[in-house]
Amino acid sequence: MEFFAEYAVFLAKTVTLVIAILVVLASFAALRSKGRRKSVGQLQVSKLNDFYKGLRERLEQTLLDKDQLKALRKVEAKSEKKQKKKPEAAKPRVFVLDFDGDIRASATESLRHEITALLTLATPKDEVVLRLESGGGMVHSYGLASSQLARIRDAGVPLTVCIDKVAASGGYMMACIGEKIISAPFAILGSIGVVAQLPNVNRLLKKHDIDFEVLTAGEYKRTLTVFGENTEKGREKFQEDLDITHQLFKNFVSRYRPQLAIDEVATGEIWLGVAALDKQLVDELKTSDEYLSERAKKSELYHLHYAERKSLQERIGMAASGSVDRVLLSWWSRLTQQRFW
Repeated sequence: MEFFAEYAVFLAKTVTLVIAILVVLASFAALRSKGRRKSVGQLQVSKLNDFYKGLRERLEQTLLDKDQLKALRKVEAKSEKKQKKKPEAAKPRVFVLDFDGDIRASATESLRHEITALLTLATPKDEVVLRLESGGGMVHSYGLASSQLARIRDAGVPLTVCIDKVAASGGYMMACIGEKIISAPFAILGSIGVVAQLPNVNRLLKKHDIDFEVLTAGEYKRTLTVFGENTEKGREKFQEDLDITHQLFKNFVSRYRPQLAIDEVATGEIWLGVAALDKQLVDELKTSDEYLSERAKKSELYHLHYAERKSLQERIGMAASGSVDRVLLSWWSRLTQQRFW
């Protein structure tokens, strides 16, 4: 029995080692192939009118008895038959998009394809509704996401932004592009400001007689560092860069929402929806569900989602290495990068 127990332990260790090696090899293969080709994606389109109709019909089936349900379906069938005989103008279309933002605005990759697709058909008679949720992140990432939304405005297609939970900093930078901003009463909005932070361990290194050299070509190539000795001149330059970024942020918001008292709201503060309405950061208090269900009564609603398809090799590689990479990058970004939030 002792032999079998030892053999079982040996076998378990061997299997574990083999699996670990396979995961590492798959990770390297996925990372190598990542730069060679882009994942092929597919645009998924669903009609939200059918979704709302399905909810209603399911409730009717539960609440009504058999005779009542049969009578109701008969009335509906007659109504639909009459509508088909009447020549009527086509209903306006509403294209619904979702953006769930992280610190890197990763959802921009899908958003850009969704916008490209809808702009091939959308006209000024249609509408785009963006359900937005983001607390902000990197300046350049949210700058690109905002530029994608600006394409809709430039095409003359009405854009409505719905915020149920949060659209702060870079998230509000995206929201302000909407011709109409609709917020839930207790959603978080604002934070029109810029922040950057990083630790400095130079004194700790000196205490242990460790030198750290920072060599640059260009006076302001590196203003503040984690390991080097920071100077007052470097701090002043770093603050100047933050102030410039903040002014660009304010100018961008003012361009799309000129009604704002920008110096009053661009203090980095946040407001809940009710207070944000008074500040004119939003135009109406309502949830996205309420707004879309109302629009579904007179319009055809289409939900667009661009989903990337990854190979099995890529999925294994990303599962093994992606999580660690995202955690480290997020941690480092929070310490060193200029961010809106």
